[in-house]
Amino acid sequence: MTVKEFKDLQNMKDGNIEELKSIGINTVDELKAAMNDDAKVKEIIKTLSGIGPKTVEAWKAAFAGEAPAKAPAKKEAPAEKEPVVVESSSSEYVVKKKAEIDPETADALAKRAIISGRRPAFKRQEWFRYAKFKDSTWRKPKGIHSKMKRRLKRRGPIVDIGFRGPAAVRGLHPTGFEEVLVYNVDSLEAIDPKKQAIRIGGTVGTKKRMAIEDRADELGIRILNRMV
Repeated sequence: MTVKEFKDLQNMKDGNIEELKSIGINTVDELKAAMNDDAKVKEIIKTLSGIGPKTVEAWKAAFAGEAPAKAPAKKEAPAEKEPVVVESSSSEYVVKKKAEIDPETADALAKRAIISGRRPAFKRQEWFRYAKFKDSTWRKPKGIHSKMKRRLKRRGPIVDIGFRGPAAVRGLHPTGFEEVLVYNVDSLEAIDPKKQAIRIGGTVGTKKRMAIEDRADELGIRILNRMV
């Protein structure tokens, strides 16, 4: 199906057409050309209400003739059709930012990784006897007749202070960063890029998440759960 009008595109509304005109896109051909510009695509997603990355990908497919512009009932693979190769915008691998830590902290992180690898799985008392306890979390054994509490043989390990990792790196991310949970762009101003990394809250929407990621890149802050 050929895209002749804006209304031929999936989820396109009258309000979205006016929003496109506000950023200088007045025709279908201009919108098709903007699909090949990553910066323009970001601007479109930020500006258009109700339009996200998945919808934009559907528009790209519609312009390329890979699928109908509007939501299809079922997808049928075309016979003997050449696959479309999408070239990445950046061919070089970008090394992720690392925390600036001292040798003692790096050594403690390595020790913590070793301890975590050999730490047993703590399961509650008689987890094997009842199906409802199979996936339950740890519970301290209680009762004067508890064999697990008395640490008899053939009973599971009990949570003890000896299983913990080094106190110096307790709570740090494996990369050495201190995690900071953020929900808006303003929170980035108080972040120390050398020692702290951000994790974007799960309730943050796509547009605000993209704004946070762009600002974090400008400030040189590492994002632990980047969207793309």
